[in-house]
Amino acid sequence: MSTLTTEPSVAPPEPTRTALRHRMAERGVDRTLLLLLPGVVAVIALFVYPFVYGLQLSFQPQGVNAHGGVFASYSAFFHDKFARGSIGTTFYLAIPASLINVGFAVPISYRMRSQFRGKRLLLTILVIPITLGTVLTAEGILEYFGPVGWFNSALKWLHLISGPVTLTNNYWGVLLSLIISGFPFAFLLTHSYLSGIHPSLEKAAATLGAGWWQRFRHVTFPLLLPGLLTTFCLTFVLAFTVFPSAMMVGDPDGKTHVISIEAYEQALQKFNYSQGCAIAMVMTALMFAVIGAAMALRSRLYTGSTGGKG
Repeated sequence: MSTLTTEPSVAPPEPTRTALRHRMAERGVDRTLLLLLPGVVAVIALFVYPFVYGLQLSFQPQGVNAHGGVFASYSAFFHDKFARGSIGTTFYLAIPASLINVGFAVPISYRMRSQFRGKRLLLTILVIPITLGTVLTAEGILEYFGPVGWFNSALKWLHLISGPVTLTNNYWGVLLSLIISGFPFAFLLTHSYLSGIHPSLEKAAATLGAGWWQRFRHVTFPLLLPGLLTTFCLTFVLAFTVFPSAMMVGDPDGKTHVISIEAYEQALQKFNYSQGCAIAMVMTALMFAVIGAAMALRSRLYTGSTGGKG
């Protein structure tokens, strides 16, 4: 009688479990992300913390507003006609300056796409104001466009005027400063967006009989418009936060009393830090509203590839 022997059953090998490090790497989480740490710390320390601190301080009224509730600082600002008027004054400066900068940047950038003699020199001249800063720009405006500056002296020498043209210590002085300091940024951004539009698209339109204006209107401009809205937002923020120019070449107690000056006076002259922070929060909300509207419009435009260098 033979004895049946059964071999012991061998359990199937357990599937090897992928290490946590590899699974995280598959999701893009690895040691490379540590390179973001210095930037994140800087953003938190220089932007997030001051914003949160100022926001909570704006709900802690001081002085005559101390017993008016948490929104007393905001209420005091909006009930003061002169202070409230700084909002309109700021928009009256920021919107025209932004539109002028973007408007002039488009034709100049469009022309600068082609190669011509002196292109590098012209490009250098256009971006030089970036190196000057707002204070030095304001000083230059006072010296050049002042009552006894070169501009008025030249007009008198040409017998074109009998008295000096007032271009400083008023609205026009601040607007000039915003255009001079903001145009280089608008130009560089517009130039980079235009370089991302491949010339073959216009050439294809030209083979179909489109003139230069038709090519620009129906091909280049629609592709450029999303970039122009982004450029407008950046130049608008620069202009909306104007402070040195409004103080030096404007009328800070009158027609160029912008919202940043109102916040400065409340916080550092009247030592009402709560109301100063409240005005700064209002200023931030207004900027976000304009940027949000521009980005909402941008999302409705073409955002695909344009076939260029980018």
